[in-house]
Amino acid sequence: MIFHIVLSLLSVSLLVSASNRIYSSGTRMLKHRRIGGINNNSTAGDYRRAPKLFRVTDQYTGSNFFDGWDFFSQADPTNGNVNYLNKNDAFAKKLAFVENGTAVMKVDDTNFIGAGQNRDSVRIASTKTYTGGLFVLDVQTMPHGCGVWPAWWTVGSEWPNNGEIDILEGVHDQQFNQMTLHTAAGCSLDTGLIKPKSTILTRDCNAAVNFNTGCAFLDTDTASYGAGLNAAGGGVFAMLWDDDGISVWFFPRNSVPADLQNLTDKGAMANPTTWGVPKAHWASSGCSTTKFFKNHSLVFDTTLCGDWAGATYSSAGCPGTCADRLKDPANFKDAVWRINSVTVMN
Repeated sequence: MIFHIVLSLLSVSLLVSASNRIYSSGTRMLKHRRIGGINNNSTAGDYRRAPKLFRVTDQYTGSNFFDGWDFFSQADPTNGNVNYLNKNDAFAKKLAFVENGTAVMKVDDTNFIGAGQNRDSVRIASTKTYTGGLFVLDVQTMPHGCGVWPAWWTVGSEWPNNGEIDILEGVHDQQFNQMTLHTAAGCSLDTGLIKPKSTILTRDCNAAVNFNTGCAFLDTDTASYGAGLNAAGGGVFAMLWDDDGISVWFFPRNSVPADLQNLTDKGAMANPTTWGVPKAHWASSGCSTTKFFKNHSLVFDTTLCGDWAGATYSSAGCPGTCADRLKDPANFKDAVWRINSVTVMN
């Protein structure tokens, strides 16, 4: 990393959601109620109700990874300076491919572009949609760098009525992952009995107020985002969405739970009640998941500049202007997703 945004970003004046909204006062959030009834007065992983085992229903991995995704090729809704490529062009230009069983998506780091031009990039959305489940990302590296804005998130087609869940997101070379919910009016961040291992940034999830900051948590682990994540060999992110609420966990490569290490094995199962306190938790007592979240696609994207990264470029300590930085492909050598797998469980 070059510069770090400690996205308690009370210093950041504008933040934006992965779909197309501007925030002010730097934050984003999530919602959930009491996942498995964690007892915060006991050791991590001590729950008050019987464990629930999740089994694999869909898996995106290996040479067939991209078979289950649509390539978005329209103008970036967040006003980023990117050309999102269709599948044929993304593969032809080697911005999307599978290498040694790992799915790779990257920003063009080869061609110089002129003033006012956009740089080629990739955004994909799962062809299947989901209403609830356990969603697990095993990632080796993620994009980072000045002007770079990557995200892994889920969203319903009727935004914001069907909700948005930002699981992994940030800008520039910030150190910490930001996790956020965006909804229609009526949702607020309530952690219930759980005390998540992250900083609460904002509490109102309503996308129509507060410049759509949503309700957000900021992780406190420097291995949760960007260069820190990549240096640690990546890690595993898990998002649980059920009637109790929404929770997000992050595990660095050296501390991935045993039941998340071999999800490609036949008969693999996972038990979130053994994982300890989540990084973020939005209880349904504050925001009903059955009312505000429905039919979500999984999304990966990497945009440049735009409503969030462009607006915070100078305050992040990045050199020159975001528009000028776009011209040189060498500035985007680190703007790469390397994904081992995405697993959906129920």
